Amino acid sequence: QVQLVETGGGLAQAGGSLRLSCAASGRIFRINIMGWYRQAPGKQLELVATMFSRGSTNYADSVKGRFTISRDNDKNTVYLQMSGLKPEDTAVYYCNAEVQASRYEIGVDCWGKGTLVTVSS
Repeated sequence: QVQLVETGGGLAQAGGSLRLSCAASGRIFRINIMGWYRQAPGKQLELVATMFSRGSTNYADSVKGRFTISRDNDKNTVYLQMSGLKPEDTAVYYCNAEVQASRYEIGVDCWGKGTLVTVSS
């Protein structure tokens, strides 16, 4: 089993910054993709940013230029540096990872329990 634990959520003022972290632990051979999704009240889950193991990234248009995703592959950890926060960034942020438990197994989608980010105006 693989566990993803997010930390770093909380309250920020508009224009401020927060940094989220997500550490994966358990039976891990390789993590192919790590990323962040979010769900605002009354809205669907949406992609925020993802990062492949070799470094390529993908961002939602709404966060480009404000958020930066990074990874520490040795620590199986992904980060999300959020700057220029807006009230519309308020959401529960979920960590996601596609994890291979061994070289002979396919990657499995894993999710954290989420961390709440609230941005006040």
